[in-house]
Amino acid sequence: MKRYIVLIALIFFFIPSALASSPLKGELVIFHAGSLSIPFRDISNAFMKAHPGLKIIRESTGSRTAARKICDLGRKCDIMASADPTVIDELLMPRYADFRINFATNEMAIMYTRKSRYAKEITPVNWFRIILRDGVEYAHSDPNADPCGYRTLMVWQLAEKYYKKLGLYKMLEEHCPKKNIRSKEVDLIALLEAGELDYVFIYRSVCEQHHMPFVRLPSMINLGDVRHNDFYKTASVKVTGKKPGSFIIKRGRAITYALTIPRNAPNRENAIEFVKFLLGNQAREIIMRDGQGSISPALASGFSNLPEELKPLCKPE
Repeated sequence: MKRYIVLIALIFFFIPSALASSPLKGELVIFHAGSLSIPFRDISNAFMKAHPGLKIIRESTGSRTAARKICDLGRKCDIMASADPTVIDELLMPRYADFRINFATNEMAIMYTRKSRYAKEITPVNWFRIILRDGVEYAHSDPNADPCGYRTLMVWQLAEKYYKKLGLYKMLEEHCPKKNIRSKEVDLIALLEAGELDYVFIYRSVCEQHHMPFVRLPSMINLGDVRHNDFYKTASVKVTGKKPGSFIIKRGRAITYALTIPRNAPNRENAIEFVKFLLGNQAREIIMRDGQGSISPALASGFSNLPEELKPLCKPE
């Protein structure tokens, strides 16, 4: 009789553990920034290897476009990952999301090819002189759709102060035609490789992921060092707000990537498990291998609203 009691006790002990580690099934829908395409591809593949019954659907756009799919178009996703935490704060919280988690970092750079005009001459010191030369084509993404776009304009504003070149921002803006502005930064890479562009303002991680040469900008202007936040915040850009005709002022700050699980996520449990994996050691290694910095522990805004499973992996912002 005692053996049966012990056996029953063991069954009840191991069933919860087995269920907790059982493979996930169904779908997981992720809207994410274009610059997260390669890291999230690699992380998703690693996650699906452990959960072969799970199908991950990723949609890559500019971060603000991703947020507007939720708040303007009413589309549902399980995770929204942005290249700027303020996109989640301003467009999704508190109506569509009640927390965000900062998990990675980056910096701005200038991508080019070996065939770009004056490629052999450009340096972190003379880059603005090079791209302002006659015949040079350079580009950035749309500030109203993508953080990389308004961060480019911030870099130009900071460069005017850093290099002490009065009027530099206006010159850089005037010499970049509207035809060179696309919805997200990764759309510009094909134009660069085709020779239609000489230089693209983009994230350093994207340069490294695509094995492209790039100019590494001084830390005082590349938005990659939190120690310079006081200087970064002297740059500001006006972008469209939540409602038509409204605007938001974006101020410079060190680049941080963030995510949230929307309130109406259809596959919430799958989302929680994916975020747990994303904040773990294996995914952190993937993020760093793909050219970004990892924030460990992750920083959470709305910490009290986090799912209980995620609280041990984060600390309050």
